[in-house]
Amino acid sequence: MDIAALFGYVLWPFKWVIEAILVGFHAFWSAIGFDPADGLTWILSILGLVIVVRSALIPLFVRQIKSQRKMLELAPQLKKIQEKYKGKRDQFSREAMSRETMELYRHHGTSPFSSCLPLVAQMPIFFSLFQVLETAQRDPKAGGVGLLTPQLAGSFGASKLFGAPLHETIGSGVNALGSGGTGSDLLVVVIGIFMVALMTVTQFITQLQIMSKNVSPETKASPMYRQQRMLLYVLPLVFIFSGIAFPLGVMFYWVFSNLWTMGQQFVVIRNSPTPGSEAAKAREVRLAKKAERRRERTGEPLEAPEIAAPQPKVNTQRNQPVGRTRSKRTGERRA
Repeated sequence: MDIAALFGYVLWPFKWVIEAILVGFHAFWSAIGFDPADGLTWILSILGLVIVVRSALIPLFVRQIKSQRKMLELAPQLKKIQEKYKGKRDQFSREAMSRETMELYRHHGTSPFSSCLPLVAQMPIFFSLFQVLETAQRDPKAGGVGLLTPQLAGSFGASKLFGAPLHETIGSGVNALGSGGTGSDLLVVVIGIFMVALMTVTQFITQLQIMSKNVSPETKASPMYRQQRMLLYVLPLVFIFSGIAFPLGVMFYWVFSNLWTMGQQFVVIRNSPTPGSEAAKAREVRLAKKAERRRERTGEPLEAPEIAAPQPKVNTQRNQPVGRTRSKRTGERRA
């Protein structure tokens, strides 16, 4: 069995689910009056696919946020481990440093891979949607692997947005223009570049929300923070090169997914920020203003600080032992 066939078997269940969701939303938009053959109807179906997939990935997203937060908080401790074995290149020292690092991750319930879970979980969706769109355009009579009938596959493969085919890529549009293409090829390139720009900007803003607002001052002083700060500017460049090879339909999924991530992360950081971060301070200010407005609206008096009741003085001086003769004389004087 070759790699392509094995890859197809692995993606088969994902393609079946994607087709079912796309067909369901396509039927819904068509039922309320949208043209079944129009590209906008299929783009709205892709938007529905994003909503379903990202809703299912919310637990992984929450885990990702917590993992990123813990990784940044662990940066000072990781630095101590690295300094402990600095300059030691023997195998025993490397194994010991690896064990201590993994034990630190295990003790705090995190790992460097946890922050990539939502992206890794979505990779089969990207490739499956890519194959569904490609098959629908290349061989629509074969249909899909599930509910995507040959008729729907032909509609999906031939769908266009403002005249730009959804199955085309920026690369294919540029090649067509180089050999005397048409206006639709130019439109594919223009829409594709706009989508790549959106993907890059949304990815940058999503990472910036974490790096600038949701980390503590101690974490900002760590080397790991500076490394991730560099990735903030390097990672969006991946979209510039990878976006050239993706069809417009897949790029729409990616942009919708990035917008979902950006909004979801904004809500999480706003309501559950890292203690000591700028987001946490802003949340305290909002809560204080909210409480002040509530008091003004209801007329409740300001809560006076509780004053502790005075405690009786306790004699802490040690009583000296008194002899029998001295005690007898003291009793006679009192009498």
